[in-house]
Amino acid sequence: MSCKPGELCYEGVKRRRALAVLGLMALIFVALSAVSFLDSRGQAVPSAVDYVDVDAVAGKRVFQAYNCMGCHTIVGNGAYFGPDLTKLYDHAGPAWLAAFLPSAGSWPTNGAVKLQLQDKAVAAEAGADTIEAYLEKYPAAAERVARRGGQTSHMPNLPLSRQEVQQLIAFLKYTSAMNTEGWPPVPKVDGLTFPQATPIPATVQKAALAPAETTAVAPVSATEHGAELAEENGCTACHAPTKEKLVGPGWGGLYGSTVTLADGSSVVADDAYLTEKILKPDAQVVEGYEAGVMPSFAELLDAEQIADVVAYIRSLGEN
Repeated sequence: MSCKPGELCYEGVKRRRALAVLGLMALIFVALSAVSFLDSRGQAVPSAVDYVDVDAVAGKRVFQAYNCMGCHTIVGNGAYFGPDLTKLYDHAGPAWLAAFLPSAGSWPTNGAVKLQLQDKAVAAEAGADTIEAYLEKYPAAAERVARRGGQTSHMPNLPLSRQEVQQLIAFLKYTSAMNTEGWPPVPKVDGLTFPQATPIPATVQKAALAPAETTAVAPVSATEHGAELAEENGCTACHAPTKEKLVGPGWGGLYGSTVTLADGSSVVADDAYLTEKILKPDAQVVEGYEAGVMPSFAELLDAEQIADVVAYIRSLGEN
């Protein structure tokens, strides 16, 4: 573009202004590019977050290997079949996750979470060594236990080893430590009246924390009591009353059968064997299963309760 004769010409001024703006934008681009190569700038990074001596980088690999993003989101990225997991560790805590992940096909019960707190490392990570203190600190865990404990979930049982469970918890601990700048947004439900918009009643959390009421009930047999204990302590999340394999072997027909062990030897599944499996799960590892998956119930069940659970398993046997 050229100026007409006799008219004031601003072409040079406009050109210089355009070049100045272009140069400023180039400087901003270079500066931002340089900043992107700096350290985390105070943001959490996976290599700096660990859980029981397992770093979050390993957990990220497990998360990707099992394609968890196919159902879940992290900071809104992923699929929306399952809930967003970004702040799950902060809300539900490590003991609930440790109870849920190995047998995700069923929601953890109060007893299953209590069992995980027997592990001093898990209790230290949670900052609570009793189930009462834990559920008070992690209200989302209390809500899940009270409303869904023992019920079937939509998530399948994944073949996670104990180490992979710890690695996943480390990764979820890292995502909870991220500065998400307000994500996910808190839904505004003021004035809405349909049930889905109703806040979770405080009575639900109180019910999870309240001690069980002691009312006069008719005496039950050892078999019935054993079935109740198996349900309350989360055993049925891993063991089916049939021959179906969940996380562990099914209990149907187990009693009196011959069990092949990982070392090639065999043993009869009698009272002594089942009692030892409850107290020391890794003493005799069954062929096809990994050690370290099933926790010990030595600190959770007394001798009479263990005998009742064994009686229940005996009632499911075929011999």
